[in-house]
Amino acid sequence: MNRAVPAVRASGPSRASRPSRAFSAVRAFRRLVPRTLRGRLALVALTTAALLMTILTVVFNAVMDRHLQHQADGELRSRAAAVATTIDTSGPRVRVLETVNDRLLDANVWIYAGNRLLEKPPGATPDSTLTQAADRLTAQPKPACTTVHAHGHQPVRLCSHAVDGRRATATVVTALDLTPYRSSADTLLLGSLILDGVMLGCTYVLTRLSVGRALRPVRTMTDQATQWSAVGSDERFGTDDRPVELARLGASMDELLDRIRTVLRHEQQLTGELSHELRTPLTRIVMELDWWRARPRTDVETRASQEVIAEAAQSMRTICDTLLNDARDNALNRETAPGTTDVLPVLDRLLQHLDTPVQVKTVVEAGEAGEAGEAGEAGQAGEAVEAVEAVEAVETAAPVLEAGVAPALLERILSPLLANAVRYARSRVTVSARRMPGAVRIDIVDDGPGVPDAFVGELFQPGRRADSGDGHDGAGLGLPLARRLARTVGGEVSYDPGHSPGARFTVSLPAG
Repeated sequence: MNRAVPAVRASGPSRASRPSRAFSAVRAFRRLVPRTLRGRLALVALTTAALLMTILTVVFNAVMDRHLQHQADGELRSRAAAVATTIDTSGPRVRVLETVNDRLLDANVWIYAGNRLLEKPPGATPDSTLTQAADRLTAQPKPACTTVHAHGHQPVRLCSHAVDGRRATATVVTALDLTPYRSSADTLLLGSLILDGVMLGCTYVLTRLSVGRALRPVRTMTDQATQWSAVGSDERFGTDDRPVELARLGASMDELLDRIRTVLRHEQQLTGELSHELRTPLTRIVMELDWWRARPRTDVETRASQEVIAEAAQSMRTICDTLLNDARDNALNRETAPGTTDVLPVLDRLLQHLDTPVQVKTVVEAGEAGEAGEAGEAGQAGEAVEAVEAVEAVETAAPVLEAGVAPALLERILSPLLANAVRYARSRVTVSARRMPGAVRIDIVDDGPGVPDAFVGELFQPGRRADSGDGHDGAGLGLPLARRLARTVGGEVSYDPGHSPGARFTVSLPAG
């Protein structure tokens, strides 16, 4: 037969509920903690002052209790000495002499001959608490004092005093009511507690006021930093006429503002570069779409347009990836070249995709150091200005010319320089690529009007153009972008102001 087993109920809270209660208590405690620095500092000062005042109050009252007890013991010994003058211990027996102030001296006084009680206060009985306490003090070998409670917990202090004689010995026990002393001690304790409360309140108020006044410059600096960082201001805090702590804070905030300004400027520059670089492929896409929608097209023409659009879209993607990766990696301190690229195919591909005017001839020359220059001079000497094929590649027996940069990055460096040369050239653009010791040098030369002397110093400044009314809708970001990208891989883009006629730009890149 199966028997039902009764369920056992837990008599107390489950173990799982205990941690939750502890966490709730911790959260409740955290809510009580002030959130402001001024409130926390005031709370710390208040806690420290409360702890210190508690210790001082305890010590003060302990010292006062001991002092009052010593006063009571001194009074008891004085009374015992006065009573001892009325006791005769010169004979074989102890005798108590009668005096004028006998009743006054007998109040709260017990006289013993050995352990035998001779006299006691008029109202005391042999079995009373005080008499029993006096008997115990008399039985001790040395004079002592004790405190007992009698008559409704009334504190009474008793002290014994020995009276030695030649043939007999007596003991005098005197008692004193401690109620006035305890009342004085309680008054002192209450007064010290009230004083502690007033001191704590003043400490809290003064701490909040002083901390708030001390933190006022910090709050002002914070507001100024917020305002300056939002507008990219050039104003800074500096370290003059400031305390050491605020000077260090000001220096740190100045560095932070400089970094914020650099980041904002970099973001603005990156946005401008993206818009500048994406304008050309986007224009190609729009033109192809307009041309395709102008009239019905054959399948072959449609596929050609799609290929152009796909190529332009891929170019836009490459531009975005190149600029974003460069901004993300911030490769100003790279120690190794990010891959290698054959320079000549990149140059041919870029020139083929340029919108070259029919009267401009582009030539690519390659060789070791010195060879390209000689070939360029020979080509210029026998050249006739006429409409010819847009791109002419002059190949030499030189080995493969490799630069230590990624293909996409090389295109982004060369594209603005080639576009400017083709745009401003009258009849010829010559691109010379040669190997130098540890580097690759690419010269882009055109026979256009050149760069005005007054504008040479601003040539590589973002957003600057020599002539904004020349019919070109550029934003003045191509050359700065080319130089910045070249410098990220340890290269350089420079302009030769002494070249004439036309303009010559030189790109130096690490060799692959």
